[in-house]
Amino acid sequence: MNNNDGGENQEQKTGALAQQIDRVLFGFLFLMVLCAPHSIAATQTAWVLTFLVWVVRLCVRPCPMLHRTPVDIFFVLIFLFTFLSAVFSYSPHISFPLLRGVLQCTIVFLIAQNVFASRHLRILALTLVLSCTVNVFYSFAERVVGRGVKIEGLKETSPLYVGGVRSGDTLLEVNGQKLHSFDELYNALSSSGSEPAKIKIYRYEYVTTFDVECGKFLDGQSQLEKVGISSWSRGRDWRAAGFYGHYTTYSEVLQLILSLSVGLFIALEKKLSWQGVLLAVVVISQGISLLMTVTRASWLAFLISAFVIVLTGASRRTILILAVIALVVVPAGLFLLQQKRNVGFFDSKDNSTTYRGTVWREGFSLLISKPRHWFVGVGMNSLKEHWREWGLFDNGKLPMGHMHSTYLQLGLERGFPALLVWLALIFVYGRMLFRLARSQSVKGWIERGIILGALGGLVGFMTSAIVHYNWGDSEVVMVFYIIMGFCLVIERKSKLETEEIQA
Repeated sequence: MNNNDGGENQEQKTGALAQQIDRVLFGFLFLMVLCAPHSIAATQTAWVLTFLVWVVRLCVRPCPMLHRTPVDIFFVLIFLFTFLSAVFSYSPHISFPLLRGVLQCTIVFLIAQNVFASRHLRILALTLVLSCTVNVFYSFAERVVGRGVKIEGLKETSPLYVGGVRSGDTLLEVNGQKLHSFDELYNALSSSGSEPAKIKIYRYEYVTTFDVECGKFLDGQSQLEKVGISSWSRGRDWRAAGFYGHYTTYSEVLQLILSLSVGLFIALEKKLSWQGVLLAVVVISQGISLLMTVTRASWLAFLISAFVIVLTGASRRTILILAVIALVVVPAGLFLLQQKRNVGFFDSKDNSTTYRGTVWREGFSLLISKPRHWFVGVGMNSLKEHWREWGLFDNGKLPMGHMHSTYLQLGLERGFPALLVWLALIFVYGRMLFRLARSQSVKGWIERGIILGALGGLVGFMTSAIVHYNWGDSEVVMVFYIIMGFCLVIERKSKLETEEIQA
């Protein structure tokens, strides 16, 4: 049987110009996948360029055949219901521009309609996994080098303590300039100007800035004694964020790509080969980086994802080995959580937990308060203008944000019909993945690994969506769409394989 899956045949049937355009299109697809774990700007630029080249390709004869996928109708309906919610939004001028983000779903079809050869699919999948290791090792290097100035043994009479700084804080910046050593801090505090020094610090869950009076030193011989601290070191307490601006975004992207890496490792038969060793290194490094984000929901999401992947695709021996590893990793993660965030895994006293409880109650009450909200929601991001009149965020006592739940956020902003269509999309996609995972028509360990990783990643994504608005995070959802596109390519190949066998 021909293993090129129509890739070479497809190329042979096209003219020279069409072939050149196809190569350019694949180049931009490759660039989009390469940049996805690192930069939203670069990924979106590559996405737009890929889309424009595809439009050109559709105008060049012979026109490429368009293939139906199981998810087509659901994306169309999601866009229509989202458009309707923007029309009836309390703030249409805010909601309408956000429709551009909804169009990111075209990433799915750019991949599904333009990847034919198995080698191209494998290149893209492995590029996504290996590219992610760049920011993983960047996170490791950043942790080794350290950041800012972490102080210990701070006296209550110290000008830092009076200004709000506490022992164990990591001082990141002073007057807008990054801190690299204690000497820089001392020189800034030595200023005799009337303006206080603005010191930006990191403490467990948050980053804030304090005003510290300058020129007010304690009695002492050394600079440390004058400032009122016993020692300092480079800070290594922050939560890993890769090249992104936020650790939650990074952890959600890592959960999806790490699940893909685990799927590939489980699908590989010869795990003692060089491919197995490489994948093991990738999985371990990505797993450590996920731990370094100290994001509980993403941790739990990946544990569930790994459980699904292993049960679906691993042998009994592999299951036992991974269970032993989990017995070591889980307690280590809980210890890290306590050390870095000073909270338990399920901690009712944790500020982020109580914050979510408050906004969930308020958001659900607003959702069911009017029939209008049931059908079209309040409009995307209309909360930014109307949260005061709706009494949200404990009437302004809490920071203004979002609902911290994809399910609630979609229902509140776009209405129940949009939410139900989205759930139907996830169900159909998940059912497709489950059937492919059990099918014998999926050829190649990489293809099988993609399906296993996507299935586990989907379950993890939906778990994390309970407490994170991950569907609204462009960096996360673009990676989700890329992996979905891979799976639709495999679904098309599997269907053709089945039809050929039956014929």
